[in-house]
Amino acid sequence: MSLFKRGKTWWISFTTPSGERVRCSAATEDKTQAQEFHNKLKAESWWVVKLGDKPKRTWNEAAYKWLMETEHKASHKQDMKQVAWIQQFFRGRLLSELTREVIAEVGEVKRKETSPSTANHYLATIRAILRRAALEWEWIEKAPFIRLYKEPKRRRWIEPEQVKVLLNELPEHLVDLVAFSLCTGLRKRNITDLEWSQVDLQRNVAWIHADQAKGRKSIHVSLNATAIEILQKQIGKHPARIFTYRGKPINQVNTKAWRRALKRAGIENFRWHDLRHTWASWLTQKGVPLNVNKQPRGKTTGNHKFKRWGLGNQLRW
Repeated sequence: MSLFKRGKTWWISFTTPSGERVRCSAATEDKTQAQEFHNKLKAESWWVVKLGDKPKRTWNEAAYKWLMETEHKASHKQDMKQVAWIQQFFRGRLLSELTREVIAEVGEVKRKETSPSTANHYLATIRAILRRAALEWEWIEKAPFIRLYKEPKRRRWIEPEQVKVLLNELPEHLVDLVAFSLCTGLRKRNITDLEWSQVDLQRNVAWIHADQAKGRKSIHVSLNATAIEILQKQIGKHPARIFTYRGKPINQVNTKAWRRALKRAGIENFRWHDLRHTWASWLTQKGVPLNVNKQPRGKTTGNHKFKRWGLGNQLRW
C-alpha cells in the first residue's frame, strides 16, 4: 500500500519509475495531509525520470534520513523530540524554502516558549540536518546561515561551603547521589543507572559501558574512599541497581526535594549537571590539568572517613 500507519503516524511507500523504493514518514496523523505529501513526492519522482530534473527534496525526507543516520547518538531520543516539534513549521516544505528568515522565526517561537539556551538546541538540530543535506547528500547547494542566540553567562559550579549547606537540606537518598557525583564527576544518568555489576569494591573501581556513555566509549572510574563508603551504604537495598529510594531504583533527580533544597540553601541557577562542572572546577583548583579531568579518573587517596559534610578536602581524590 502507498499509505500505511505505524502507530498513529502515516507513512509513505512507493516505487519510482526508475525502480527506486521511496519509504518515509509523512510526519502527520492526518490521512489527507499524508496523501497530499505522497502525491507530491510521486509527482516529483516522475519529473526526475521523464524530464531529467533534479529532485526537489523536502524537510520530511531530510529529517527522516538524518534521524536514521544518527540512531547511534546517545541523544537520539532528544533529537526525535526536537524534530517532532519542528515538524509543525516545516512539514512538507522544500528544503529550498527554508531560508534563514524562516528558520529564525521558528527559533523565536521556541525562545519565547522556553529560553535562549533551549532555542539554540533546536536551531542546532535544524542546522545539523541542513548541513548534511548540503555537504553529504548534495540535496541543496548551500545550507543557510543560522544565527544562535546569545546565552547569559552563568556560574556553573559552587564552593565547598555551599555544598555543605546543600547536603544538610537534602533527603538522605539525594545526599548520597550528590556526594557520589562530586566524587566521580559522572553524568546523572550514569549514576542513577549504575548497577552492582559495574562496581568492584575490592579494587575500588567502577566502569560505564560504551553504550551508556555519551561519547560511546567505555569509562573507567577510580573510586576514592568517600565514594566507596557511599556505595557500601547501599549494599542490600536492591539486587541490581545501586541507588534507590524506598526499595525502588531512582530514575529522576530533578525533583521537588532537589529544587526546594537548593532554594533553602540559597543556591540559584544551579542544575544537577552543574555538579559535574563543580567536580571539574575543584580538580582544576587543585592543579589537575584540564586534559586530565575531562573523564572521571584518578587514584584513591587515603582512608578518609566520611564525616558529616566535612567534605574532607572537597571529598578527596
